[in-house]
Amino acid sequence: MSERALSIRQPWAWAILRAGKDVENRDWRTSFRGRVLVHAAKTFDAEGYALLLEHADFLRIDPAEIPAPEKFRRGGIVGAVTIEDCVETSTSPWFAGRYGFVLTGPEPLPFVPCRGMPGLFRPEVAAR
Repeated sequence: MSERALSIRQPWAWAILRAGKDVENRDWRTSFRGRVLVHAAKTFDAEGYALLLEHADFLRIDPAEIPAPEKFRRGGIVGAVTIEDCVETSTSPWFAGRYGFVLTGPEPLPFVPCRGMPGLFRPEVAAR
């Protein structure tokens, strides 16, 4: 498979695909621009989940629409998004890292189990 994927812990993968999260925060920069598959990591970010609930109003998310932790799909491809840019500053309320991958065109996809890897990787499954 030639498509690249980016592994993102839940609930952040959900927020990208369903709640308007337009920046993925990372400690590393990328020069890659283009469409990537969104891989939901097996690890769940419980602290991030609490932050998402706490700041739902600020992020313009209805807290009732945020799934319970056990409802998030993990360990596979859950969607696709386009990386438009990599920035060090942003006015997005989602920006909170050293680098931010600016994301557009979120597209939820049917879940496809898949092993994740660090960085941008080529999954060993065909999504879509």
